[in-house]
Amino acid sequence: MKRGVRPGIDLLLMNPAALRKARVGLVCHPASVTSSGTHSSIALRKALGKQLTCLLGPEHGVTGRGGAGEKMGHSRHARWNIPIFSLYGDTRRPTPEMLRCLDVIIFDLQDLGARSYTYVSTLRYILEAAAEHDKQVIVADRPIPLASAVDGPVLNPRFQSFVGCIPSPVVYGMTPGETALWLQKTLMLDVDLQIARAEGYRRQARPPYRWVPSSPAIVSWDSGLCFPITVFFEALPALDHARGTRNPFQAIGAPWLNTAAVCGAIRSGAATGVSFSPCRYRATLGAYRGQMVQGIKLRVNNPIDFTPIKAAVLLLDALQRVHGKDEIWGTPGSRPAFFDKLMGTDAVRKGLLKGEKPERIFTAWKAKTDAFLKSRDTCLLYS
Repeated sequence: MKRGVRPGIDLLLMNPAALRKARVGLVCHPASVTSSGTHSSIALRKALGKQLTCLLGPEHGVTGRGGAGEKMGHSRHARWNIPIFSLYGDTRRPTPEMLRCLDVIIFDLQDLGARSYTYVSTLRYILEAAAEHDKQVIVADRPIPLASAVDGPVLNPRFQSFVGCIPSPVVYGMTPGETALWLQKTLMLDVDLQIARAEGYRRQARPPYRWVPSSPAIVSWDSGLCFPITVFFEALPALDHARGTRNPFQAIGAPWLNTAAVCGAIRSGAATGVSFSPCRYRATLGAYRGQMVQGIKLRVNNPIDFTPIKAAVLLLDALQRVHGKDEIWGTPGSRPAFFDKLMGTDAVRKGLLKGEKPERIFTAWKAKTDAFLKSRDTCLLYS
């Protein structure tokens, strides 16, 4: 990692006595590492010994081997003989049985800052369970790709799901520590919450340290930046979104796509910090597996003023105008209800299908997004 930027787990390990012989459970995945590259569980085991009583895994599991949406079961650690509880299996909330073996939950996940990236749903459920069962939560904070991006509609409670679980815009511009403070305030949770801050971190455009994949498809900082633009194509199988390639979420494509026409049709009125350019790549998953597809490459040129949900709407609007709504939305396997869950509302989809101009769609969510920005001011930890 670059000099001067260290994740919160480093600072927590500098004073392990602060845990006062508490029994500790660690929420972790493969990207839960110290500045030296040691996995947080190994570092905590060395510092705390048998005080580390269990591990808890989010989507994809502690080992990161689970696929998107794949249920994971409980297991035991082969060397330490402690339970590894799954928070993405039969239950997604910590159960009383899990909580009986710990006093403190350390949450150390590399997140993105996007509502549909389910680690933030896990964070909410942990805070709620800890409040109910009088457990302490320590969030070991980390820099995130989307630390400066706030965009998209605030979640409509009718569309709440595990891919839309917190009452924020689609991207909310907060680290896990900041998000935990905001959730504590917004949900009025009576929970003992501590934040181990990332040392030397300021919101910045580029990664402050070597990226460790936070999930199987987020293989780079740039994949994390582009995730909230193209994740919606998980509901629209007419377009591949480069999952499984070396640049997942950084392109969309199809054999029939008129890339030059679509790039030319993207309205330029709203500045999004994103450029779109034609490309070709070989799809590795989905309907076009193994085929060379005509693609549109996305590049985030200005992460500070980045508005990924506006960019997604502009892209969908251009695709519809060039290829027709049925081509985009009517392909077998399309999941409009899932699109609405990812967006947190059905207003965006309905607006697009009515042919509303993107600027009108943006205006509809602006007031609530502006109110959210004010609500998070006291929770921000980094300039």
